[in-house]
Amino acid sequence: MAPGEDAAWVLFDGPRLLLGANGTLPHGPLPFAVEDVTPLGTLHGQPFFAAGLAGDLPTGFEALPLRAGLTRLPEVQMGLAGYAAQLIDFARTHRFCGRCGAPLTEAGHERARTCPACGLTVYPRVAPVVMVLIRRGQGPQTELLLARGPHFAPGVYSALAGFVEPSETLEAAAHREVLEEVGVRIEHLRYVGSQPWPFPHSLMMGFEAEYTGGDVVPQPGEIEDARWFPVDRLPGLPGPFSIARTLIDRAVGQAQGHVASSGP
Repeated sequence: MAPGEDAAWVLFDGPRLLLGANGTLPHGPLPFAVEDVTPLGTLHGQPFFAAGLAGDLPTGFEALPLRAGLTRLPEVQMGLAGYAAQLIDFARTHRFCGRCGAPLTEAGHERARTCPACGLTVYPRVAPVVMVLIRRGQGPQTELLLARGPHFAPGVYSALAGFVEPSETLEAAAHREVLEEVGVRIEHLRYVGSQPWPFPHSLMMGFEAEYTGGDVVPQPGEIEDARWFPVDRLPGLPGPFSIARTLIDRAVGQAQGHVASSGP
C-alpha cells in the first residue's frame, strides 16, 4: 500500500515523535523527505503510515520525546503511534542480517524482514514484562507495596515490574522478580490485563497478588525505595494511561468497596 493524498503520518526524528504546530499528526503529501516508510493500516477508513525524517526538522513541526508526544494525541491515536514507534525502531535496527550481514528485505506477506542470502527471518521485538501489585490487609485497612526506580519522576511510586527470562513462565517470572526486587513472597497471583509499552518494545502484563511474608529490602541499583502505603494515603502515581495505574486504581476500588474483589 503506497501513501496517497488521504494518508496520515506518524513521523519520527530519531526516537522523537513529530507533531504539527497544533499538536496533530500530519496528513496528505509531505513537503519533505522521509525514509523507512511503513504502512500501519487504516483507522476509521483513513490509511496511516509510519516513517522517519530523512533530513532536518521542518518548519512548523516539533519533535517530542515519545511519551510526552503520545499524551498530546487523541486516545484513539495513541496506540497507533506507539505501534509506529516500534516498527520504525525495528526498521532502523534490522537493516542487515545478524547471521551473514547481507541487507534484509521486507517479507511482504507478514510483518517481518528476511535475508535473501541465508534465509533468516526476523520479527519486530516484543519484550514481555510482568508487573505485580502486592496487597496486604482487607477493606479500608488494605496496604499496597509500591516502589520507585532511580529513573522515576520525583515522588512517583509504582507496582513492581521486570522482564521475563527465556523459557520462564509469567507466573515464575512474577514470583522471581518480586523476591529479587523487594525480598518478599506472594501468593494468589492473578492476571488482570496487559498493555503494549513502546519504550522501546515491551508488552506489560499486569498481575495482582497477596503478600505472604518477608521484610521489604530494596534491590540495590534497581529499586531506590519500596514501602507499604495505605490505600487512602498513596504517593505520586504513574499516569492514568498506564497498566500500573490501572492495577492501583483497581486495588483502591476493591478496598473501598467500589470494585468487586477477585480474591481467593
